Amino acid sequence: MKVLVTGAAGFIGYHVARRLAESKRCEVLGVDNLGDYYDAALKRARLAELEQFADFRFIRSDFADAVAFNGLHSHFRPDYVVHLGAQPGVRYSMEKPAAYTHSNLDGFASVLEACRHAPPKHLVFASSSSVYGAGAKPPFREDDNTDQPVSYYGATKKANELMAHSYAHMHGLHITGLRFFTAYGPWGRPDMAPTIFARAICEGQPLKLFNHGKNLRDFTYVDDIVDGVVKVLLYPPSTHPTPLTRTAQIFNLGHHRPVETRLFVQMLEQLLGRSAITELVPAQPGEIEETCADLTRIQTAIGFTPKVPLEEGLRRFVEWFRGYYRL
Repeated sequence: MKVLVTGAAGFIGYHVARRLAESKRCEVLGVDNLGDYYDAALKRARLAELEQFADFRFIRSDFADAVAFNGLHSHFRPDYVVHLGAQPGVRYSMEKPAAYTHSNLDGFASVLEACRHAPPKHLVFASSSSVYGAGAKPPFREDDNTDQPVSYYGATKKANELMAHSYAHMHGLHITGLRFFTAYGPWGRPDMAPTIFARAICEGQPLKLFNHGKNLRDFTYVDDIVDGVVKVLLYPPSTHPTPLTRTAQIFNLGHHRPVETRLFVQMLEQLLGRSAITELVPAQPGEIEETCADLTRIQTAIGFTPKVPLEEGLRRFVEWFRGYYRL
């Protein structure tokens, strides 16, 4: 089968593209603009890993360019689309909201339009636990109210879900959104907590722990994320007889075991064999104090259960981190 993966040079996109390509049952087309939000050398290194697979091809392109993306989509004619490309980061959305409007809103509209003109069997896209905002009580359930995201990033992901519902309803597209919960693992972005913390520990630099290190995060190992994405991909929403009953389906994809940031740092200290210099500071605007995924819906639908405990996942991350950064 033919699968188009946007954001293929990104963290989760790389892992999904790799899983599909190494299966030898998929022809995978990766799309990414290799943007400069963080060092593109890491993105190129991920692509170099993917180039070993005969069933993987890559095109450098901005999926928010509607004309270009529609052209490559219509030429490739994928059976499935996994849309993982986006502008990530909660804090950065306070500084550069235009980047989120471009990638997360205009970009997703471009993907939806291309799929409308040449419908795949299933479009799976990345949402985020950041859609759960003010008033959300863990564990977060998919039918909780998500009308008050506390960051612009979360607002764009909420908008994506609404856009998906509209295209499913009006055009009969089979669409699923996955609310990722704090993915981590090898090849992670340099702006993500594990890499920031590990680098500070190795270099003896002060490490700021917001909300005095009391934030709880549902850290989910990237292989578990990929398991969920690939399983969901093969289970599109049912075809409904009337437009009134068509909808996009939404699933949480997490680990259901939130951990305090302070404990997370302590685990890294043990694995790295070094002590952290921590600064306990107040909470940042736009952040949720605790995230925890209720997995009932996705477990019922596809039998998803996370397999990698945090202790093992961090060990694998540290092994990669030391090898890649030579620290």
